[in-house]
Amino acid sequence: MSPGLPTVVGKRLLAAMPNLVGVVVISFVLTRALPGDPAAYFAGAAATQEAIEQVRRQLGLDASLPEQFLRYVAALFRGDLGQSLTTGQPVLQELLQRLPASLELVLIALTLSCAVAVPLGVAAATRPGSWIDQLCRVLTTAGVSLPTFFTGLVLAYVFYFLLGWAPAPLGRLDPIHSPPAHVTGLYLIDALLAGDLPLWWASAKQIVLPTLTMAIFVLAPIARMTRASMLQVLSSDFVRTARASGLSKTTVRVRYALRNALLPVVTTLGMVFGFMLGSSVIVEKVFGWPGVGSYAIDALTASDYAPVQGFVLAMGVLFVLLNLLVDVMYTLIDPRVSLE
Repeated sequence: MSPGLPTVVGKRLLAAMPNLVGVVVISFVLTRALPGDPAAYFAGAAATQEAIEQVRRQLGLDASLPEQFLRYVAALFRGDLGQSLTTGQPVLQELLQRLPASLELVLIALTLSCAVAVPLGVAAATRPGSWIDQLCRVLTTAGVSLPTFFTGLVLAYVFYFLLGWAPAPLGRLDPIHSPPAHVTGLYLIDALLAGDLPLWWASAKQIVLPTLTMAIFVLAPIARMTRASMLQVLSSDFVRTARASGLSKTTVRVRYALRNALLPVVTTLGMVFGFMLGSSVIVEKVFGWPGVGSYAIDALTASDYAPVQGFVLAMGVLFVLLNLLVDVMYTLIDPRVSLE
């Protein structure tokens, strides 16, 4: 990592500001274009037109769209994402409370899928046409074809209802347990820090089926990209030269082939991670997981603008940071790649 890395990172973050501005504008416009009237929803089904208009004035929805947008931007500069009308809590506070739940689910699912997909893709590329290659193709096709809600429901039905091996899909913990003391917000880590092994085991059992559901879905693109990238690198001149030099198969495949094949795989990981954060709402709904995805969909159903806008903005910031992290990983994998 070069000495000018902080400067380059700062420039990249500044260059990403127009993207975040676009996210703010688009999320504001699209939420206002959605069907449904928040004033009518919160006034109640039996409310008169006068009562609805009074609620609309209280919510500030009687102002013009430019005026509402200016108020929203001014609040953003103060660090205020608004207040949820359905829960009555500040949006920023609820996002910070729920984001660790989504991150814990996504990170474990991504780690599990990489632990299976990368070795599987490498084995399929080094043995094309073999049973391992056929297995890789079958798993990737099944992973792409099966919707996440279907996979989650099947796993819950088999392992909870039929076999009784998994706990009830009721969130991050059974009702008989209390959450660990908040340190990171990740229950598995916080339970270990508290030295509470029964609580850690209870948290681990709850997260198994949701992570399996997400891992099966994202395993396919990672394995396919690993296989394709390895096949391309294995046919290159420098790999043939390494083989002709008498190097062992393991050295050629790991030190030369795999390292050069990792760059497109890392790109795929960045895209998959961002997609998992945004689409985790389906898994969260199936398993009652209290993450940011379920929070946003509940707000969207109630035409509650502030949580939806806060969720979209948070995802935009995470995407920017994720792309920057991927670029930094490029320089660690291949020093020839410049961050600039």
